[in-house]
Amino acid sequence: MLRNYIKIAWRNIANNKAYTAINVLGLAAGMAVALMIALWVANEYSYDRFLPDANRAYQVRRNFNSNGEKLTFSSTSLKLADVLKTMPEIEYVAPTDWGGTHGLMVGDKKLSIDGVQAGSDFLKIFQYNFLQGSRTTALNDPYSIVLTKATALALFGTGNVINKVVKVDNNYNLKVTGVIQDVPLNSSLQFKYVIPFSLMEQQPYMKDAHDSFGNNSFELFAKLKPGVTYAQLAPKILHIEKGEKNINAENSDVIMQPMTDWHLFADYKNGVAVSGFIDYVRTFSIVGLLVLLIACVNFINLTTARSEKRAREVGIRKAIGSQRQHLIFQFLTESTLITLISFICSILFVQIALGPFNSLTGTTISIPFNSAIFWLIVIGCVLLTALVAGSRPAFYLSSFNPVKVLKGTIQVGRSASYSRKVLVVMQFSCSIALIISTAVIYRQIQYAKNRPAGYDITRLIATNANEDLGKHYSAFKNELLQSGVIESISTASSTITDINMHNNLDQWPGKFTGETVEMGVIAVANDYFKTVGMKMLAGRDYNNVVSDSLNIIFNEAAVKRLRLKGDPISQVITYGGKQRKIIGVVKNALMLSPFAQADPTMFLYNNDPHQNMIYRLSPEVNPHDAIDKIGQVFSKYSPAYPFTYRFVDDDYNRKFGQEVLVGKLSGIFAGLAIFISCLGLFGLAAYIAEQRTKEIGVRKVLGATVSQLWFLLSKDFVLLVLISCVIASPVAFYFLQGWLQKYDYRVTVGPGVFIISATAAIVITLTTISFQAIKAAIANPVKSLRSE
Repeated sequence: MLRNYIKIAWRNIANNKAYTAINVLGLAAGMAVALMIALWVANEYSYDRFLPDANRAYQVRRNFNSNGEKLTFSSTSLKLADVLKTMPEIEYVAPTDWGGTHGLMVGDKKLSIDGVQAGSDFLKIFQYNFLQGSRTTALNDPYSIVLTKATALALFGTGNVINKVVKVDNNYNLKVTGVIQDVPLNSSLQFKYVIPFSLMEQQPYMKDAHDSFGNNSFELFAKLKPGVTYAQLAPKILHIEKGEKNINAENSDVIMQPMTDWHLFADYKNGVAVSGFIDYVRTFSIVGLLVLLIACVNFINLTTARSEKRAREVGIRKAIGSQRQHLIFQFLTESTLITLISFICSILFVQIALGPFNSLTGTTISIPFNSAIFWLIVIGCVLLTALVAGSRPAFYLSSFNPVKVLKGTIQVGRSASYSRKVLVVMQFSCSIALIISTAVIYRQIQYAKNRPAGYDITRLIATNANEDLGKHYSAFKNELLQSGVIESISTASSTITDINMHNNLDQWPGKFTGETVEMGVIAVANDYFKTVGMKMLAGRDYNNVVSDSLNIIFNEAAVKRLRLKGDPISQVITYGGKQRKIIGVVKNALMLSPFAQADPTMFLYNNDPHQNMIYRLSPEVNPHDAIDKIGQVFSKYSPAYPFTYRFVDDDYNRKFGQEVLVGKLSGIFAGLAIFISCLGLFGLAAYIAEQRTKEIGVRKVLGATVSQLWFLLSKDFVLLVLISCVIASPVAFYFLQGWLQKYDYRVTVGPGVFIISATAAIVITLTTISFQAIKAAIANPVKSLRSE
């Protein structure tokens, strides 16, 4: 019996090649979008879950009470680490310092790469696969280093590298005690080597690091003991810093975030991780389902529209004894067969698209053909799609009265027109809402990009400094300036596009009792503001005098935050236990998010070289020639380090990465949704033109023009699209307003975007149906009116 159903289904599919092709292409495109999004969503959810005991790993954070507002920081103190190690619920605690790039050298091989300095328990909390060495002892010796596989290969080649020596920063000879598997891309922690934290603790500046909860300069990670839940531990650690006579500690609550939430729940609101990339994951999950639903609507519409051609078949089958359930099963068999063909095509589409998609999203997604779970889920989804797409046509067609059908008194085409129109409106509403969303996202990105940055990012490059370069900084600086390839050079404790440290002020004029202010802190050398291009609004720049070490320069946001009355110049604040005089105010610069208000920031003077070097290239020199010259001078004074540089405008543009990605994905999926909707519209237009062939012939004989006939066949579809615009606009507005609220600096959603989106939808609709409408209008009426 099943074989007979399949044979009949295949015949019907083969005998209607055009409609089958439209159905298969539409369903395949919808399934491909849904599958692609599902693979991407699965990849996003896989972040940080690949390690053993990932559910027991946590990062320690602080909720800082800033005058009633809770601000969440990942920076913590070593004293807190010491206290947490004594708690019976915690198995391991590891302090870390993600200090950026360091130079690794073996013979003539030099690397400048990112790593981490971590406590000895780091590799016990995060159990990366050890290829060489032992997890339990790898970080015990201060003068040791653990390399990733790629780093070991770059430095030593293949073979056993245990006990071989790597020179770090041309200063420390560290013995290789372990090699681990490369950290996968779906890890929030990215590093190329691990150096024991105990090596850092030998430095003089770390002498008092364990003495206060207020010295928040490090990140802590902890692992709970088996069977212990965070709910048991949370109340014990919440107020653990209270009691110390330190404003920062007194106003801080200690919390932990599970490793499995790091990637998706990075945004804290009032001390709670409530959002982050999870918002986009959920949104695109819904988009994938909507696109698949649009494809199913096409199948339903085209099948029910062609019901008249199947009506006689149903009537004859019922007349010779077929029961309704048999007919339902027959039609569901057809839909399942079409869905299976569509699924095979969708796999092919996804396989072709994965390369460009991975390049766009920075992922390495692939179809897990060897996964039994994947096939179980996919087969279930295919069958569900077949049921959704084929159930209405099956129940509708099987309901025909055989007597009326065979007598020719039933008007099957008209009976389904209302529901068909509802489905068309529904799918176009979804597509238009996606178009509106894409337009608003694009406007928001451009709006932020066109916002003044507060500094001149053109012709700026940056490199990492090192100890060798610091020793010869004056000679290095003078040689570059004399060469003419740069206009100026300076150093700072933070990159131009970030603020590495935040701290609280002790005292300032007008401070309320118990009030706290935590702001960005950047140490800068001579010519910093000149090199970066920040405008001085009041006062003066640093003059390379010893007294400037007790002076301070604020940005506009800091002056506003401190509520300094009158002229801020020469007013005195207390920071780090020292009184400092304000000598200047600079224009706000977007050093953190370009979508948010500028961060209150203070600039301290320290002419010693810092870890970030900034160069402004001369406008009359070719950038490539200038960079070559800088590289030569860099290698002269720092031969143990490779010369690596980055353009500051590239660093700045990366701040838009997440929004740009979302915008591109929205545009792609909106385009595919419109394409699928238009496929269905094309098929419906062809069918309606076929049904009204004689009417068109009569109208043409009576004098109707091609344009009049085109308008006759197009107006109903345009009306449906207009209704879709009316429905989609308020829905899109509601959700977009919620999305925009996360940005302090945002566009307003005006009527223009809805008018443009509606116009685009109508133009696309007219373009789609005009081919069939004009084809029907110019056909020879003699042929259409000839008797059968």
